[in-house]
Amino acid sequence: MTIVQLRKLGLPLMNLVRFKGIPILEQLQLEEKLLRTSSENWCIVNDGTNSPTIVMGMSGKPAELLEVESVIRDRIPVIKRFTGGGTVIVDQGTIFVTFICNRIDVPGVQPYPQPIMSWSGLLYDEVFQEVGDFHLRENDYVFGNRKFGGNAQSITKNRWIHHTSFLWDYETKNMAYLKQPRRIPKYRSERNHLEFICRMKEYMPRSDFIEKTLSSVGSRFLVEPTNLEAIGAHSGTAFAHSTSLLTKRELEAALGSQPLNLPLEVLES
Repeated sequence: MTIVQLRKLGLPLMNLVRFKGIPILEQLQLEEKLLRTSSENWCIVNDGTNSPTIVMGMSGKPAELLEVESVIRDRIPVIKRFTGGGTVIVDQGTIFVTFICNRIDVPGVQPYPQPIMSWSGLLYDEVFQEVGDFHLRENDYVFGNRKFGGNAQSITKNRWIHHTSFLWDYETKNMAYLKQPRRIPKYRSERNHLEFICRMKEYMPRSDFIEKTLSSVGSRFLVEPTNLEAIGAHSGTAFAHSTSLLTKRELEAALGSQPLNLPLEVLES
């Protein structure tokens, strides 16, 4: 179907930006700026990020969610993002997919968390047709009862963002940096991280997932590929990000009065 035909169908425009391995901090800050300062719809796909990084929701507390001493010792960056949701550790095995939408361009979706989750679940139903036992379960994407996609959102008066970290693959040792959170989905029960999650690569090739996702998006929007230079033209407004990299001092404070058994050069780095 041609672009002219799609326009006649009245599909809203969706700007598509594809990255390969950009730092997750850069991606999140870009998303926050586009949500707050742009008036257009955006889909961002980032195939991996450059190094292992922990990302917490805006209300996340390191002392409750992280093995902080190990995180400091191993110099794992920790980001507090501008959206809600849980804590993840991401790396080159993570695929990120983000939707930033005007509420008027998705008229059948009320701007509240569950309707947006349901909308995304239907989009990914098309991606995972006949692949595993795919479900949207509570706020997670799962195969059976094992999670492979974690979601977070932010909703403003006229716009919303829904972004997902997909575990195409992961390093088992990295899961040791995460504590069992106090609030967990009911379906998780008492399972630890490794019993709770699974790898997407056991179900479908990486490139197939990305292309099927873009195909599903294309059935709902008129997709227009763009790049960083074009984004700069769209988002020239001055903006202060709330997404930030936690400092060493902030991580140390999470340990309270506990002494750190770490070399001085690590603490001073």
